[in-house]
Amino acid sequence: MSLSQVLRALCMALCLVLPALGSAQTETPDYTAWQNVAQRAEIAVENGRASTNALEALRAQIVDWREQFLEAQTANEARIKTLTSQITSLGTPAEGVEEAPDIAERRAELTEQLQRLRTPVVSAEEAYSRADGVIKEIDTIIRERQTNALLSGGPSPLNPTHWGPALEALRKSGAAIGHEVASAFNSEAQRKSAGQALPEVIILALIGLVLVTRGRRWSVLIVNVLRRYTARGQGVWKFIASLLQIFLPFIGLIALVEAAIESGMLGLRGTLLLDNVPWYGLILLSFWWLAGQLFPRNDDDVILPVEASHAAKARWFITTGAFILIAALALNVLASYDNWSAATRAVIGFPVLIVTGIVLYQLGRILRIGLIDTSEDDESSMYRLRISKLLGRAAIIVAFFGPLIAALGYGNGAARLMFASVATMALFGLVLALQHFVSDLYALIMRREKSDEESLVSVLLGFVLVVAAIPLLALIWGARAADITEVWTRFQEGFAIGDSRISPVDFITFAVIFSVGYMATRLLQGAMRTSILPRTKLDTGGRNAIVSGIGYVGIFLAAVISISQAGIDLSNIALVAGALSVGIGFGLQNIVSNFVSGIILLIERPIAEGDWIEVGGKMGYVRGISVRSTRIETFDRTDVIVPNADLVSGMVTNWTRGKTVGRVIVPVGVAYGNDTRKVESILLSIAREHSMVLLNPAPSIVFQGFGADSLDFEIRAILRDVNFVLSVKSDMNHEIARRFMEEGIEIPFAQRDIWIRNPEALTPGDQTVENSSQVWPETDREEK
Repeated sequence: MSLSQVLRALCMALCLVLPALGSAQTETPDYTAWQNVAQRAEIAVENGRASTNALEALRAQIVDWREQFLEAQTANEARIKTLTSQITSLGTPAEGVEEAPDIAERRAELTEQLQRLRTPVVSAEEAYSRADGVIKEIDTIIRERQTNALLSGGPSPLNPTHWGPALEALRKSGAAIGHEVASAFNSEAQRKSAGQALPEVIILALIGLVLVTRGRRWSVLIVNVLRRYTARGQGVWKFIASLLQIFLPFIGLIALVEAAIESGMLGLRGTLLLDNVPWYGLILLSFWWLAGQLFPRNDDDVILPVEASHAAKARWFITTGAFILIAALALNVLASYDNWSAATRAVIGFPVLIVTGIVLYQLGRILRIGLIDTSEDDESSMYRLRISKLLGRAAIIVAFFGPLIAALGYGNGAARLMFASVATMALFGLVLALQHFVSDLYALIMRREKSDEESLVSVLLGFVLVVAAIPLLALIWGARAADITEVWTRFQEGFAIGDSRISPVDFITFAVIFSVGYMATRLLQGAMRTSILPRTKLDTGGRNAIVSGIGYVGIFLAAVISISQAGIDLSNIALVAGALSVGIGFGLQNIVSNFVSGIILLIERPIAEGDWIEVGGKMGYVRGISVRSTRIETFDRTDVIVPNADLVSGMVTNWTRGKTVGRVIVPVGVAYGNDTRKVESILLSIAREHSMVLLNPAPSIVFQGFGADSLDFEIRAILRDVNFVLSVKSDMNHEIARRFMEEGIEIPFAQRDIWIRNPEALTPGDQTVENSSQVWPETDREEK
């Protein structure tokens, strides 16, 4: 089959599928079945005797029904809008005036159709409200039970009467594990089964041992091979190596656990514990990895800068925290299986809480006083230092408060508080490590230097990581998964404005489509600027005008298409927008004027980028024409921002519009008595000999007239590039000075004689004569 045949078949399939998808309608909910489920849920909520698991299952069913009702509310939406518009178009009869029979009949017919179409919508809205109310009641019951479980008091672990039974329960659980293993080993059937599975067990055990013992070294070798392909991104490769050092040993643990289970030598308790061993290993490997990321041994590029001694302590305490968490989880498995009493749980768990408090205190102390303040060298680390110190203070408080309330008998609340604090600190470290990796990855992709990593994109990606960590933080502190999904459901529902409902999904759709349109516009602009327009005969100004026009049109079309595709109805806010537009219009009239002037500049192009212009007493080169203003670079290398309205309505001198030819005028004066024709000949030769002066039209010398101190001449010449007018003036003045000196032509300087009438009036008496004889020469004194 050829390519054309494949494309033709694909088009036919799309033509068949798309109409079917477009004609699909929302299925009407089964309200009879819903009635049964709702009654059963309301009875369970009213009695309050159902277990938490049963309530969670019932809640999941009702959530499914609620989603159906939410979809059913949009049934016949387009037809309802059409009928409403038709009824509105019929108008409203004036008071006391009887409506025409045909119009009244048509109005009644349309109203009946509208009521018939709105009936299922109203039913869905009522059912949705009922389902939402039942869900809220179930959530309230479950939260009250969780709160009571955390705040309920129990036996104190400090009571010596509970120590003996607790130790005995722990010994029995350990002995039961050993007894199960011994019973399995003594069983001939299980030994036979283990012998049959021995090859598989050996293979899995060997694979597991190799991955656990050699996985870390292999990870480094793999990354060293990948690192050869690029000299950049050392932080990225190091991060990948660290992840492989978790992944490979974790696979090895899974293989070892499968080998132990396949042997059949474990009992129920041993199997329960071994099933969780890979996850225990993952916790240990993750904490060890996190300690290495936050407090590396030998690395200048650190996330949390601390002294070497504090870094070693932090790594040790983080690893210890992993062992404590694993011990708490393993003890919880045994407690649940052997049904330990509340007193036994409190006594066995209290030492774990004490050690957890020590770990929290030490880590909090390191975060409080061990961090090195590098905010002066790296301002981006300021927020990390502040949050780290805040977490350190909170960890110290929890380290004292947690064991205290556990000693008072509130073991459940203490365990939740302390282990949630440990998990929160781990999550904070994970976010910091991922933010650092995102920064390194962005620098590698964009081929930037290490000092340029903290760009806007990497900061925004780091912010996204923080937002994504919020649901995990909520789960750590006791929120249920249903609570997270409920928040997402409320987010999807949006909010109502008038008769329409605006969902955040609509805004997301708008943002995505607008972003795609914006990027497509930028790509088209780039293609026009670099590939298409340079092949035409347009000048630089015309190219810039076309590129700018494409940008305006593309952004406008992107906004219109994104609004229409998102289904945002702007008619409901048209009145508000109309009222605000009056006030906004007065406030933004200058901005609008500048915007329109910018469009005129792009169309008429009286000035273009690169032109040398003079406006408002400022002279310089046009470096950019934007929507509101134009940027001019003066000869002092300063930027002057000129509103576009001043360029359109004011007087502008463009020295290089469409050409670079311009005239230079060099004035010069000679002393009285010089031969004017000789001066004219010398100046003419100077003008003709300069390389920038055009000979057609030829330069000319103008004898301006008789000045007060000199005979005034001017050199007037046309330059091939007026941008060099100042350098040409300087060259001609140097040459004039040299030639006049050779020819003996004098350039005069201004002289003034000062005559003082009645000098005796300046000082009284004979002192006048004496002073005058000291100041004035003899000839001057006689003249006066």
